[in-house]
Amino acid sequence: MITLIVGTNRPGSNTRKLARQMEEVYAEFNVPLRVLDLAQLPTEIFAPTAYAEKPKSFQPFSEAVLQSSGLHVVTPEYNGSLPGVLKYFIDMLKFPESFERRPVCFTGLAAGVWGALRPVEQLQAIFGYRNAYIYPERVFLPQVNGLLDDAGRLQDVELLERLKKQIGGFVGFVERLQDQKCVKPKN
Repeated sequence: MITLIVGTNRPGSNTRKLARQMEEVYAEFNVPLRVLDLAQLPTEIFAPTAYAEKPKSFQPFSEAVLQSSGLHVVTPEYNGSLPGVLKYFIDMLKFPESFERRPVCFTGLAAGVWGALRPVEQLQAIFGYRNAYIYPERVFLPQVNGLLDDAGRLQDVELLERLKKQIGGFVGFVERLQDQKCVKPKN
């Protein structure tokens, strides 16, 4: 099962809108998909005591990552970086098993012209540090406000095809790593 991480907790975010469309693409590939929307993180995880002892309400998020055969992170760009909630989420996950030898893919979107290049590169450094297998095909959606229609759907055919190619390639990447037994067995 692949886990799609919606990398912001902003209400009504373009990231969540794009993730809904990405769910449909994964369905076209007949791939089991779990969505972790950081807007649904339990408030208890933000207590200072959560560093020492994770609240039970966070366990479904942690287990979803640990049981995943691959992670697809969709991140917006906030102030030239990744959202703080996404970094905090990463910091709250079990070390090292959450990312060690786990395939990871990145899609970025931003209101600016670079389409979240900076946060994706920052995430690649973080996940690389944690020994994840980084899928090299990244997709960036610049000036995203002009790319989504009133229903929040991506209308640019070329970008949609790039997303489909990325998702199809990532599915194959995960399967090849599993076949080669490079990915740790699920807990």
